[in-house]
Amino acid sequence: MNYAYARVSAKDQNLQRQIAAFREFGIDKSRIYSEKKSGKDFEKKEYKRLLKKLTSGDLLVVKSIDRLGRNYSQIIEEWNRITNVIGADILVLDMPLLDTRTKADTLVGKFISDIVLQVLSFVAENERESIKARQAEGIKIAHQKGVRFGRPSFVYSEEFLSVANDYLCKRIKLKTALQILNINQSNFFYHIYKIKKNKSILQ
Repeated sequence: MNYAYARVSAKDQNLQRQIAAFREFGIDKSRIYSEKKSGKDFEKKEYKRLLKKLTSGDLLVVKSIDRLGRNYSQIIEEWNRITNVIGADILVLDMPLLDTRTKADTLVGKFISDIVLQVLSFVAENERESIKARQAEGIKIAHQKGVRFGRPSFVYSEEFLSVANDYLCKRIKLKTALQILNINQSNFFYHIYKIKKNKSILQ
């Protein structure tokens, strides 16, 4: 029996591309397991369901090697679980050399397949680490240039600060302040609280 597994992160929208590749390969839609989740936690419900279905002699098709895990050791562990413990075969569509159905052909063929697996698993992990490093470096440079992340600070108008100051000094009543600024009471008190915490805003 042929099965397939597709996974993308929540931000990635290429799930259908993987499924289309499996359908083109001839795998029935009912035997394609897919999920949109990060690989950070390898607790994938659909993946676990798939493992329970796989038996010796079955074929599991994946689009790329990193669908099996988020790092080198995880990929190798899952590969061994499927091929050695369960006894199923694996085919990686993006790398036809990784097709365990040919492992019995020659010892050289198996040797090449094992080497390719080790190298690609390492590359997959290394690429993720490089992306993280580039992101961290980009954030560091942005901070050095004064770029701030997160919600922008609220900029108070001169009118708001004037009314807030008059209210705090009890020169006007709350009702008057709300009418002038045309805001509700809870919103007004929220900003009054912020101003009280940072009195330099009024200066």
